[in-house]
Amino acid sequence: MTRSPQKPKTITRHPQNAPLQALIPRATAPTQEPGPDHPHENFDRAARAAVARLSGGVSSYAFLEAWSDWAQHMARAPGRQLELAEHAQRNFMKVFSLATSPTSPPPFAPKPYDHRFKYAGWQKPPFQLWQQSFLAIQDWWDGATEPMRGLSTDDAERTRFLARQTLDILSPSNSPLLNPEIIAETARSVGKNLIEGGAHFTHDAMKTLTGQRDPAPEGYLIGKDLACTQGQVIFRNDLFELIQYAPQTAQVQARPILIVPAWIMKYYILDLSPENSLVRYLVGQGFTVFMISWCNPTVDQRDLSLEDYRKRGVMEALDAVTTVIPDAPVHAVGYCLGGTILAIAAATMARDSDNRLASVTLMAAQVDFAEAGELLLFLDESQIAFLEDLMWEQGYLDRPQMARAFATIRAEDLIWSRAVQRYFLGREDVPTDIGVWLSDTTRMPARMHSQYLRGLFLENRLTAGRFAVEGRVIALKDMSVPMFVIGTETDHIAPWRSVYKTQLFTDGDLTFVLTKSGHNSGILSEPGHKGRHYRISRRPAGALYVGPDAWLAQTEPKPGSWWPDWADWLMARGGGQVNPPPIGAPDSGLAPLASAPGTFVFQP
Repeated sequence: MTRSPQKPKTITRHPQNAPLQALIPRATAPTQEPGPDHPHENFDRAARAAVARLSGGVSSYAFLEAWSDWAQHMARAPGRQLELAEHAQRNFMKVFSLATSPTSPPPFAPKPYDHRFKYAGWQKPPFQLWQQSFLAIQDWWDGATEPMRGLSTDDAERTRFLARQTLDILSPSNSPLLNPEIIAETARSVGKNLIEGGAHFTHDAMKTLTGQRDPAPEGYLIGKDLACTQGQVIFRNDLFELIQYAPQTAQVQARPILIVPAWIMKYYILDLSPENSLVRYLVGQGFTVFMISWCNPTVDQRDLSLEDYRKRGVMEALDAVTTVIPDAPVHAVGYCLGGTILAIAAATMARDSDNRLASVTLMAAQVDFAEAGELLLFLDESQIAFLEDLMWEQGYLDRPQMARAFATIRAEDLIWSRAVQRYFLGREDVPTDIGVWLSDTTRMPARMHSQYLRGLFLENRLTAGRFAVEGRVIALKDMSVPMFVIGTETDHIAPWRSVYKTQLFTDGDLTFVLTKSGHNSGILSEPGHKGRHYRISRRPAGALYVGPDAWLAQTEPKPGSWWPDWADWLMARGGGQVNPPPIGAPDSGLAPLASAPGTFVFQP
């Protein structure tokens, strides 16, 4: 049975924080409560926070536990030790054979994502021997960190991750005496590359020490070159600004689109350059688009909670949209962490019989965190407590601390290859729109981040039936609106198999897309982008569940961009064409406040 949308209400701005409500009822409190405070608790927290600042917010407990677990199980597995000894002997003989016969094919190849050895000089002696020796050791450690009987799966994966990080440090590509590209460039420029690299290193070190950031390069200015789709800010509270984009067609679809981006970064990943702006594409297809632009929290906003982001973020934005365009259900779109909070909001709306949504689109967004990738490897009680002490002192998780965590996942490219290019080859970073966005990081308020890590990542409450909003548990299966879910093939933040599990916890009509590339570039897959492909299928309401591997085997890839398929899907549920709505609703307190991209996007 179809219910009519609720009547929109007049918007009231809230300059101060509304009373914060507990997200989790007492009956479902975290599994490990903090111990009772003692007279010198603050002294202890300050000491732990100081250690956390030195370590970049990383606790050593999980590292030590993983190595200890692996070493103890290896010590009582003589057969496994013998196998690894034979493995080492085979690898040594392969490298020795190459040393004695340099023209023979190299026995080891870098991993598909490893670009450190692409330079042609690595295929010539003696550099090829150094490269192959490194890859042989890497291959041995891959075998040594495979799961063992009795060894915790988490500890096996942690040990492999740690071994990879250690080997990345020791790679011959990082040494100016072993890397043929550095040697060749030094000879060609008579050492100028090392002088320029030293200047780059000094510049970057000063940025790290002072916390300053470089201004956007020419041609990548926000509001002029990036985030430049025309529109107006029609609503603002202390948490977000709401942008309504100007129509570009004579008529528009009756049902508007509300986009909820992640607040871990700024919104304009979805409105980058004009040629790859998802916002511009949707507006050009005849949709009325609204975008949330989150604030960059300061220490004064340390008590912002997940409930604030739902109630005073998503829900107040939805109130504003339905005030501007009444009597039309809204297509809600959530990206990354914004998709998670949108799913929470949509499930709460379904529970409360709030029928203002026409559909829900989740882009690279997880609702289940059991397979959340390498970010989950070291997330345990010790790590969260460590971060909480750091945030207790700062009031937030700072930008460099988050950036390092994401960079470590692909350290060979994001840390070491970049360091070689910048400090030894003396090359400036080539500016790109996505690179400018990646450097424009934000902070995470202490309370919200702690709730997010504990309730979602560590305890996986949302799909375990233990996530409560306003004192009552919500269930994703209550959502009956059509869903469009996108995963990306090489996503290391929201792995596609984890995103795919949305199908396991919902029963309604759901279209799933798996697109080429990673967390950001897979979403930015505009028509005409070369080399792109995607897989798409529809699961009707009530259909049986098909696992991700079986789905992958039976779903053929299609060339091109997934954007047109999504636009067609939205149009089929768009409510027909109407004249464009006004910008804002001045009579209801939604007069235009500023031109897009607004003011929050410029917050340092």
